[in-house]
Amino acid sequence: MPQKNGVDQSDASGSMPKSQRTKIIKSSDDSEKKSLAKKIKDTEICVPIVYGNIAFWLGKKASEYQSHKWTIYVRGSTNEDLGVVVKRVVFQLHSSFNNPTRIVDSPPFELSESGWGEFEIAITLHFHSDVSDKPLHLYHHLKLYPEDESGPLSAKKPVVVESYDEIVISEPFESFFARVQHHPAVLVPRLPADFTLPPVPMEDIENRNRGDTKDHHPLNQWFTKFSEADELLRLAAAREQVQGHIARLRRQLSLLDGQQQQLKAASDM
Repeated sequence: MPQKNGVDQSDASGSMPKSQRTKIIKSSDDSEKKSLAKKIKDTEICVPIVYGNIAFWLGKKASEYQSHKWTIYVRGSTNEDLGVVVKRVVFQLHSSFNNPTRIVDSPPFELSESGWGEFEIAITLHFHSDVSDKPLHLYHHLKLYPEDESGPLSAKKPVVVESYDEIVISEPFESFFARVQHHPAVLVPRLPADFTLPPVPMEDIENRNRGDTKDHHPLNQWFTKFSEADELLRLAAAREQVQGHIARLRRQLSLLDGQQQQLKAASDM
């Protein structure tokens, strides 16, 4: 799995697909909440997310300044609704756009625009009060053109660039744990059998599937499929490549050692 790092560290993205470093988010810790809610010690909740963009070339409709239609988004790793954790997402576009600071207050957390240029987009995730009072900052380089720039552009096959990441909430509030323990977008540990969680408000139960994009999102067919199995395969391939490189270095060192021994023997004669 990806290495864990602090929430205040930013990452750059741009390749497809790419696994990023895990973000660790501490639950809100102000005195008022401490007096009203209890935390579950030595426990972590994981929320796998994917952020990136999909871009369609407009073909015959393309003009000099309107060549592509694109969508930037943050989604669950298998397209589940992130609204159970994320309250709003802010996308900071290039200053040439009208109203470059775009706020999305409900899932799906995405934004569609059109244009011709590629640029970096800052993505800020704001969480519900029982998750964290600190926002999470991500960065994604908008990609409109395929890596093979020599090939022809296609109006049917879009360019998709995504990054996988994991939000880890350490020592979560009991109320938050109870709210998400059966949600498909969230990975929760097993608690002791005698551990009692507070009841979940009816409003949270009714809104559990609000904004779900798993099956009916219009861009679903183009999304990258991320899974733990895929991650393990990538890690295994990387380890095999490193081991091969180490074996080659050992052979080179062995040859150098042999040459040194021959030179030493010749000098002693």
